[in-house]
Amino acid sequence: MKPLTILAALLYAAIASTSAADKALIDGVKRIVFLGDSITYAGGYVDILEAAFRVEHPGRAVEFINIGLPSETVSGLSEPGHAGGAFPRPTVHERLDRVLAKAKPDLIVACYGMNCGMYYPFSEERFAKYREGMELLRKKAAAAGAKVLHITPPVFDPVPIKARLLPAGLAEYKQPFEGYHTVLDRYSEWLLGQRAQGWEVVDAHFPMAKFIAAERERDPAFKLAGDGVHINATGHWLIAREVLRAFDAPADKLAEAKDGGAFLASIHPRGAELLKLIAQRQGIMKDAWLNECGHLRPGMRKGVPVAEAQAKWTELEKQIAEVAKVK
Repeated sequence: MKPLTILAALLYAAIASTSAADKALIDGVKRIVFLGDSITYAGGYVDILEAAFRVEHPGRAVEFINIGLPSETVSGLSEPGHAGGAFPRPTVHERLDRVLAKAKPDLIVACYGMNCGMYYPFSEERFAKYREGMELLRKKAAAAGAKVLHITPPVFDPVPIKARLLPAGLAEYKQPFEGYHTVLDRYSEWLLGQRAQGWEVVDAHFPMAKFIAAERERDPAFKLAGDGVHINATGHWLIAREVLRAFDAPADKLAEAKDGGAFLASIHPRGAELLKLIAQRQGIMKDAWLNECGHLRPGMRKGVPVAEAQAKWTELEKQIAEVAKVK
């Protein structure tokens, strides 16, 4: 495959079916909405994916809209005393109808799971809520005419916070269960199993776990997330890498790159510059869209109105288009 028709292929795979008529739908894609928790809100992997798309399609008018929300779940669950009792975890289903109505996505990229088990040991009841939440998300998206691409949850890493973890068998977990990574293994396995039902699923979870294990062979103190949850720039690169790998990005360049900037620089002479501009624009737009769609999570920055943010978007778009077209 021609380098970096990858994101075009992503859209194609997520939106098109086997008929020629459905395959033509790729030409009409206008908006991709990313939903998830604080990892998605941080946006590193979203920035890389948008930059990769722009390398190949500098003239395509496709918006990559990040509406991730910290603390959020798809399961609708919240541990007792979450955030010191300040607020329960928000659920995407409280705001999903508004997101669909206001952002009008053609494709939703959803990355949930980290918060959905509440950092408790595995239970069938909590697992059922996760499955039901995912199925409801898909049902509502389909009713709004949007397809869904799932990304398995990133890894919970117990090593950096070993002293804070709690053992199995407790009635309540005010700090994470020491084996919570195995809970996310189960959630990821289930999500991958839905490929047999026609779901589009990219696996970030198990490749990330493999990467951590390999790095710890060289450096036992290696970590992607100092708090066990919130991954650094390398972690975001690993998510983006698996999406790109799933859609036939150049394997040699993916293997060589240590981060998103290095990968973009390997496929475009101004790739690193392009990534910085896109990250700048995403930083403006994500808070604007959160404000526009509304949510129940306190403590978030109040974004400017979307109309005002769009004016800044337009200014940056001129720079992005200019950088992206140079090959």
